[in-house]
Amino acid sequence: MPFLTNGTPNTNGHTNGGKTTPVAPRLFSADRPPSLEEFKKLTTQSTPIQYPLASEITANVPIYELPDYSSLSPQQRSALQDEWYHILLSGPGVFVTKGLYRDTSLLDTVNDVYAKIIDEEKKLAGKRGDHFAGSGANDRIWNSFSKHCLKGPESFLEYYSNPWLPLISSAWLGPHHRLTAQVNIVKPGAKAQISHRDYHIGFQDNESCAKFPKALQVASQFLTLQGAVAHSDMPLESGPTRLLPFSQTFEEGYMAYRIPEFQNFFLEKHVSTPLDKGDGLFFNPALFHAAGQNDSADVLRSANLLQISSAFGKPMEMIDTYPLIEATWAGLVDTYKKNGLSDEVRTFVANVAEGYPFPTNLDRRVPETAGMAPESEQDLLIKGLENGWAKEKLLAELQKMKDDSRA
Repeated sequence: MPFLTNGTPNTNGHTNGGKTTPVAPRLFSADRPPSLEEFKKLTTQSTPIQYPLASEITANVPIYELPDYSSLSPQQRSALQDEWYHILLSGPGVFVTKGLYRDTSLLDTVNDVYAKIIDEEKKLAGKRGDHFAGSGANDRIWNSFSKHCLKGPESFLEYYSNPWLPLISSAWLGPHHRLTAQVNIVKPGAKAQISHRDYHIGFQDNESCAKFPKALQVASQFLTLQGAVAHSDMPLESGPTRLLPFSQTFEEGYMAYRIPEFQNFFLEKHVSTPLDKGDGLFFNPALFHAAGQNDSADVLRSANLLQISSAFGKPMEMIDTYPLIEATWAGLVDTYKKNGLSDEVRTFVANVAEGYPFPTNLDRRVPETAGMAPESEQDLLIKGLENGWAKEKLLAELQKMKDDSRA
């Protein structure tokens, strides 16, 4: 298309269908700030509809008292997912699950594993960074998912067999999502985080963020679900996560969160909900949020932060599934022999292994005749359980799958 000297398209006076309105820019402008007034309108509303399955709604945050998972029918589970999907998409953007982990003795065991990992890593040289907080302000374990498994495979197997996890995650992300986790322990006196949005685009600087078209600015939120499991009680004075309900609905939010006026508004209007040990908190990654200031005298605010990624996105952390499966296969086989393909067994397989078989090498990994995708790691583990494979055979098949998938 010919252009004028100022860089605008030259249409030579022609229009399509008589319309003269120029095509809208594909990018948000880095030079024209988003509208704070529009942001205020979106985030000062009340919850527009009730969520009948929630036990209560506090400060616009729906709170769910989770029953025993096995007590619910498939229809009841689906009804919960419908509410969670609506909350994350067009509702407050965040909800609490009370009693996500009822067995707090399991959390005590896992906390002991975390403590050993932290002690070992503190002995290593090198700077240890943290998101939106100064280095050393918190105790942080990156990739707690893998490190937990290799340090304490028995408690890892039990922890990540919780069937509530995939029910919650798949409500937003659908099947074959990839779970990663990071532990954060916030000490008394630690300052609050800066309000922000999360991965993917939330982890770009403003200049990089502005290069992503508007549709991807909105689509980023559909690639991730943010969650946290409380590994300690979190009273309000300990600074549980600060939240700004409905802020995920602001399309220019990734361009806005660094602007001081938006940060100040967040400080004025944010809400927090106290959590008990074993509770869960889940939110849309586009929600404006920040860890709070720990004003308690003695609460080490401890959370396992879950970042669950869509099969169609790139997780923030790399997970090498082979050593995790190697460490847990014997325990998984024992569980399968006792309970068959129970919800817990299926949950653990879904968490520890890849369910989406792409990217791969389709010359060597020919798709099955019944579909257009080759076998996944999860398919392989289920086959191994059903056929009574010894660990050596399962690991050999898994390694072959990984080798054949390479370019």
